[in-house]
Amino acid sequence: MSLLAVRRLFRIQRVVIRYRLDDLLFALPLPWWLLAVRFVLPWRWLPRRKNELSRGARLRLALQDLGPIFIKFGQLLSTRRDLLPEDVADELMMLQDRVPPFDSAKAVALIESQLGATISEVFSRFDVAPLASASVAQVHAARLKTGEEVVVKVVRPGLKPIIGSDLAWLFILAKIAERVSADARLLHPVDVVADYEKTIYDELDLLREAANSSQLRRNFEGSTMLYVPQVYWDWCRPKVLVMERIYGVQVTDLATLADQRTDMKKLAERGVELFFTQVFRDSFFHADMHPGNIFVSTVTPWDPQYIAIDCGIVGSLTPEDQDYLARNLFAFFKRDYRRVAQLHIDSGWVPAETKLNEFEAAIRTVCEPIFEKPLKDISFGQVLMRLFQTARRFNMEVQPQLVLLQKTLLNIEGLGRQLYPELDLWATAQPFLERWMRERVSPKTLLGNLQSQVEQIPHLANMTRDLLERLSQPHRHDPPPPYRRDGDHWALRLLGAGLLAGGVLLAITHTQTGEALNTLSAWPALLMLAAGVYLVVRR
Repeated sequence: MSLLAVRRLFRIQRVVIRYRLDDLLFALPLPWWLLAVRFVLPWRWLPRRKNELSRGARLRLALQDLGPIFIKFGQLLSTRRDLLPEDVADELMMLQDRVPPFDSAKAVALIESQLGATISEVFSRFDVAPLASASVAQVHAARLKTGEEVVVKVVRPGLKPIIGSDLAWLFILAKIAERVSADARLLHPVDVVADYEKTIYDELDLLREAANSSQLRRNFEGSTMLYVPQVYWDWCRPKVLVMERIYGVQVTDLATLADQRTDMKKLAERGVELFFTQVFRDSFFHADMHPGNIFVSTVTPWDPQYIAIDCGIVGSLTPEDQDYLARNLFAFFKRDYRRVAQLHIDSGWVPAETKLNEFEAAIRTVCEPIFEKPLKDISFGQVLMRLFQTARRFNMEVQPQLVLLQKTLLNIEGLGRQLYPELDLWATAQPFLERWMRERVSPKTLLGNLQSQVEQIPHLANMTRDLLERLSQPHRHDPPPPYRRDGDHWALRLLGAGLLAGGVLLAITHTQTGEALNTLSAWPALLMLAAGVYLVVRR
């Protein structure tokens, strides 16, 4: 363990003591044996200074002092007003874009170093005072020599060592948890921390953020739902990003949105639709959608348009993950618990030997009390927590690749409930998912799937031909094969034609059932097609 990691541990301990976060922890309804720990903490026996800060302010300042990883945790918490006291949520909201800035002189020096030119050579105007400041970077307003109004984003200096030491401790805690707790092993804490390590380091590379922004902008080109600012690639570097300046209302500024008569119901529903569009249509979704990154255009308040910035964290799903997620949502809201249980087994979330009836009964026990409420009052966060409570009985495993999706869904739900408390998440999502499922089995999609499979035939045919030739190659001590009669030749061709027709029918039938034509499930059809092509064209 490095000296820096040890020093970081003492730093965390000092912050806990300074802001007396242990008071907040022990105020929770904890088990008696955990509450007893407070009596062995040495600082709890020392004289106290009167702390005039509220509990929310203490938590916010502590997370702020601890750095980017802890600030991002506070940002996520700030969107969950249904889980937090009002005063705590209000304080944590300040972490979204009001983190204290670093020295502007350092920002200017870093920008000039990255661009290889002075500020005056690139910009006709540059505001030294930052426009906004967040956990990883801060933003300055400027104007290019060509006249475009832009913002210049610059990464905070000296972040990597702090992030590295924090991650080192997270890995240690995750490994300890996996060793001492079977329940913790099901949650794959080491894999989750490793996934977050990749995410946080990717966020330090502003070229990656610029590429993500450009992709998201293309996906919604001309859309009335979402606008993504233009990136000026000539002035982008790993630690500097220059992009179009946008003018809008922050999505949590409810008073201003109300003053301009924004259709709040449509705004909330459009946010849900945007999430599902990114996940299912594009498989490319903005995964850091806390309110500090989301604005609303002032142009058409009756038909509100979102503006998204800060695309440093994006997520994607495989076709199999998309299919699994959509089918689970449908089954869940139809209360088809047997289907939910079967999907969990088929996807490998629970062991294949799990008794389906018992697992179905456990899911029903979790979900039925929730569905006694109106759909608009159902919290996905509560559903997830209740479902994870069944993990101990059935060895349910958390899939690390879905962690970003779960985080984004919680952000969207929390944001939507702030904008329009009557938001019915399922009523908004259902039409989109039904349309997406129909499109998956449309003739155009089936033809596209078949075409993609046919494109693999030459390669598979060559593999099959080589395999068959090796298998039919006589050994040195064997007599030469007899001369093949013409009838045998035509019989093989007929067999090949039958395999071709069977392969095509199998591919079409499999897709029409609504199952994803993924690599695994497509093998029988592909092998039939490949063998058929080989037998038909061979001489």
